[in-house]
Amino acid sequence: MKHTFISVEWFDAYIERVNNDPELAAIGRWFNASWFLIADQTRKVIKVEAGKITEVVHAPRIDTRAVFGFRAPVATWEKFISKKPPPLHNDFFAMLMRVPEFTIEGESLVAMQNARALQRMMNLMREGV
Repeated sequence: MKHTFISVEWFDAYIERVNNDPELAAIGRWFNASWFLIADQTRKVIKVEAGKITEVVHAPRIDTRAVFGFRAPVATWEKFISKKPPPLHNDFFAMLMRVPEFTIEGESLVAMQNARALQRMMNLMREGV
């Protein structure tokens, strides 16, 4: 069943994919950071420990800490998570370089230090589509 992007149900399915992914288990054990996803005006904070999502804060307060995050309109996120993303929407690195409305905020160094695990984690967004 398809759930609306970034709904509680969508995140529940996403957490299950991430936390049961053998590739991420191998490459993500040093990925420990909270990061955020902003789609239009909706902000979610994803807490990661050892490459596994431990919590998604669906209604973060202003004091909910996240080290870095990605901001884009819902339409851009929906292209990224589609089964067959259009050109430049198939990878978050491509989007950062060529899709002006997709931006990284905060400590981008932490994102890049965890780039391989983060890339896999983000690619798992489209597997439930």
